[in-house]
Amino acid sequence: MTARTFLFAGGGTGGHLFPGIAIAEEIAKRDPNAEFIFLCSTRSIDAEILTSANREFVTQPAQPFGVKPRRLMRFLASWGPSVRATRRLIREKRNNGRNVHVVAMGGFVAPPAAQAARAARAPLTMFNLDATPGLANQWMAKRSSRVLTTYTIPAWKQATRIPPIVRAGALPPGDAGMCRAVFGLDPEMATLVVMGGSQGAGTINDAMAELAMQEPELLRRWQIIHQCGAGRDESLAEVYSAAGVRAVVRPFIDEVGAAWGAADLAIARAGAGTVAEAWASGTPAIFLPYPYHRDSHQAANAMPLVDRASAVIVKDAIDAGVNAERLSETLQGMLAPGRLQSMRSAMQSLGPADGANVAAGLLLGEGPKTH
Repeated sequence: MTARTFLFAGGGTGGHLFPGIAIAEEIAKRDPNAEFIFLCSTRSIDAEILTSANREFVTQPAQPFGVKPRRLMRFLASWGPSVRATRRLIREKRNNGRNVHVVAMGGFVAPPAAQAARAARAPLTMFNLDATPGLANQWMAKRSSRVLTTYTIPAWKQATRIPPIVRAGALPPGDAGMCRAVFGLDPEMATLVVMGGSQGAGTINDAMAELAMQEPELLRRWQIIHQCGAGRDESLAEVYSAAGVRAVVRPFIDEVGAAWGAADLAIARAGAGTVAEAWASGTPAIFLPYPYHRDSHQAANAMPLVDRASAVIVKDAIDAGVNAERLSETLQGMLAPGRLQSMRSAMQSLGPADGANVAAGLLLGEGPKTH
């Protein structure tokens, strides 16, 4: 059988990279000769994530689309070089006797790679991870050999629905006590995990700091693991310490599986990856969807959990005081006897988050094409 190379195109945030890493992990179990190269953005977070995952990557000059003149010019200037770079890579791998499959994971890096795949007549599979597809995915869905989606998109009649995708490193490696010990925390104490995504979330950071200052006695009922993004860890740690709250604050949590395993409850954004990880670990959640998206797609991402009473949505008011007040009320409700256990039990009806396994099978030809 001819050796296979998979080019995973996506980047700019962990949400476009981690699912690709998860799929690559599953393919490698079935095809040890498969090769994986990630086409990512020049943002430092991409290199950090892919280096940590020990994955080969090639940065692309791709820039986000925008209608404002300066942003539009950057997008147009980067399009041709990005397409040509991917075509050269496809040609190089084919010349070395390998079959090439381009896998578009969404975001601004993916469309020029998709265009290169079409021009080179290479198979192109697109993954849609959000409940409301963005412009890039809407464009690529019309041009892909196959579309795989974790949410039903009514307009995409021929797309294949798959479960959420979660990489092995984001799955709990043991019971709650063992996972809490990874962070040096009390194995028996109720644990709150705060996840703002791979780059943190400023309004959630501000709300938690405000809550610690205004209602320290509420937060003292928990020990906290907080992923805050670059530049906020020291100040947040100081606020928690002054409030007498036991907390581990990090810009980025490498042991994310242990964090989910340690959690009794999460406060988080509702990016597709974060929702999938809460789903996979069975963690009840308070979601504060990103407030600046016009389509509110993060709120839609959370609805499978909300509909099963396994999560609640708190609208991010951007104002730290208002958010702290809303979080206080919601957290107090979570302390009612049996509430968290009921939410965790309800999550079992969601089924397994084994989308990486399903996707690997389809990419290796174990399922029919749908586009």
